[in-house]
Amino acid sequence: MRLSRDKVNKVAHVVTDALAGIDELDFVEDRNTIRLEVRKVLEDLLNQEARIDQSARQKIESQKRTILEGSQEWDILYRKYYNEEVKKLGV
Repeated sequence: MRLSRDKVNKVAHVVTDALAGIDELDFVEDRNTIRLEVRKVLEDLLNQEARIDQSARQKIESQKRTILEGSQEWDILYRKYYNEEVKKLGV
């Protein structure tokens, strides 16, 4: 899933605010540092998801016959290949 930089920043703000609202949790860094780290983690996860998606799509495209995106067969293969790539990464 592609998210704009603004949306990733918004999610990072929401996560940081939620963490700040937990009474049992104390920040050892300032909130902005925490927000930047949350944003970095989100961006890393989104980039990893994009690589997995691309790999699954390449496997479908490499089939001997053409499989149309949106077809039931394509959806089944996509889920299969996507899950295989996730397992390879141990996610």
